[in-house]
Amino acid sequence: MKFAGTKDYIATDDLKVAVNAAVTLERPLLVKGEPGTGKTVLAIEVAKALGAPLIEWHIKSTTKAHQGLYEYDAVARLRDGQLGEERARDVSNYIKRGKLWDAFVADERPVLLIDEIDKADIEFPNDLLQELDRMEFFVYETNETIKAKQRPIIIITSNNEKELPDAFLRRCFFHYIKFPDPRTMESIVDVHFPGIKKRLIADALKTFYDIREVPGLKKKPSTSELLDWLKLLLSEDIPEAVLRERDPRKAIPPLHGALLKNEQDVHLFERLAFLTRREEIQ
Repeated sequence: MKFAGTKDYIATDDLKVAVNAAVTLERPLLVKGEPGTGKTVLAIEVAKALGAPLIEWHIKSTTKAHQGLYEYDAVARLRDGQLGEERARDVSNYIKRGKLWDAFVADERPVLLIDEIDKADIEFPNDLLQELDRMEFFVYETNETIKAKQRPIIIITSNNEKELPDAFLRRCFFHYIKFPDPRTMESIVDVHFPGIKKRLIADALKTFYDIREVPGLKKKPSTSELLDWLKLLLSEDIPEAVLRERDPRKAIPPLHGALLKNEQDVHLFERLAFLTRREEIQ
């Protein structure tokens, strides 16, 4: 079965090719791109489109690779043993399965999301090389080998915060999600706001892309922030004329808190408006 996008997710042709190539090669799909370009949602929609169960492993800065396999709670077993608990005799009672274990033993071929792998320590990807290659790992405490019933479809996302090791990259199929162009973005908006006025979309997108082009912007607004902004514009019933207004003295768009997420960028727009007013006075 081929991935062709879903009614809730607009996938470009090159992204569809990347997903299907990774599935065919049985290699992890490594997806990079700006925050808010739909990398995490991709795994959810692939699982939905293929009718596969979804297993999500969201990586934090403190996450270790072995946690994806299993964790052994030796302290709890020692405590229970001191208390004379019968369950302390069986070491398996103190082993907690990780997300890779769950994916390996799933009855149906699952989609495994390893989200934001670049948040973890630099050695994290290398520590998973053997398990992702062989699709098996050894549990020392129970002296058993866990083998995958079938290779899961693995989607790995990265925000490019750290360089990933070459040995890890060689084992992945790579795809960079480009920021949507205006036409693609309009299709994305149509999915989330069916029936929205075309003129409102055109004016909002013009403002949105103009903001992204401002030199010196620390954080460019993303797709998800555009959708939040549109939701607010519709909720507050902001007149379309306000968006069409090109008065540079009012450089900050209405409800800008949905688009500009730090004080430096707000101050940048305020300075632009101030400089424009001063030039007019002179």
